[in-house]
Amino acid sequence: MTFPADIATHSTVQTLYVGADNLLRRHDYDVEIAGNTPGAHLISDYVTVQGIAFPTRRRIFPRQPDGQPMAEPLVVSIDLDAITLA
Repeated sequence: MTFPADIATHSTVQTLYVGADNLLRRHDYDVEIAGNTPGAHLISDYVTVQGIAFPTRRRIFPRQPDGQPMAEPLVVSIDLDAITLA
């Protein structure tokens, strides 16, 4: 997916990977403000709250030249729990 210049985003070109269940599983991009640093954002462990699916685990790793995420270093780690909607 390519975003137009008038939309503020960390990367003009981004790749989304969706699983057989139609949920987002991975999001690749190059962080333009950090020298086009390639990242692989892995998204998993979905829970459903009031009919809406939320990923509870997010991990971002550097992306290798072949497109695969590196095993290390872990750049960002986010875990969510107790999701409620008001």
